[in-house]
Parts: sequence; C-alpha cells; structure tokens
Amino acid sequence: MDDIDQQLLSLLRANARASVASLAKSLRVARGTVQNRLAKLEASGVIVGYTVRLRPQAEGHRIRALTTIAVEGTRADAVLQALRGDPAVEALHTTNGRWDIVAELRAESLEAFDRVLSRIRLVDGIANTETSLLLSTHKL
Repeated sequence: MDDIDQQLLSLLRANARASVASLAKSLRVARGTVQNRLAKLEASGVIVGYTVRLRPQAEGHRIRALTTIAVEGTRADAVLQALRGDPAVEALHTTNGRWDIVAELRAESLEAFDRVLSRIRLVDGIANTETSLLLSTHKL
C-alpha cells in the first residue's frame, strides 16, 4: 500500500459512503484510479466490508463495558470460543500483560448486564475478571 491507498482508507474511515467522484477529487486523482484501488484493496482483503457507525446513544444496548479477563494456563482458545457465542460480547481482543483477553460488552440494562457478567464468570478457564463501565465516548 502506498500513500494514496492510505489516504483513501482514511477518507473511507471518515465516510464509507463517499462517492468515488468525491474521493477522487479529495485525492486529486482520476475516478478510474480510485475504482481500481478500491477493487485491489477489496480483492486483497484489506477492505473486508463497509459499515455504519451509530452514536452510542442511538443504539439499543445502553450499558457498555470493557471486561479484562485472566485465563487459567493455556485455556485461552477455549475461553475465546465460549465468549464468541455470547450475544452480549461485541468484540474480543487478546492482550499482553496482566490480562489475557479484553471483552467489549453491551446490555440493555444494569440487570441484564449483571446476568452477562454472571455468565462470563462461569466460563470454564476464566481465572479472574475486572470490569469497567464505559460512561461516555469522545471519539469513534
């Protein structure tokens, strides 16, 4: 990827619905150049899809949190597999340091969130967790 590809990806991150014409104008290249680069980025798997970002307040899942998870021994794969199946788990990240996994969680209410945490704590292979509620978002 060269500088133009990086700029193109940056523009798409800001507005994935931008037209090819507006992208070409911003990049000061021909429309065909943008179309070809998009096709190559998609074919190579750099771009895997286009999506919509919602304001956190607009989403139904009002309670959001990050849960850090310490895994027993070499059980990380089994824990990740168990957590992937939970509908309240928005994303999973493996990490280094004190915690092995960070889970992004969502729930409709504090009561529902309490049930989510109870389920997660029962997953075989989890040694310890620590959860922080996300109070506000300043940059997406």
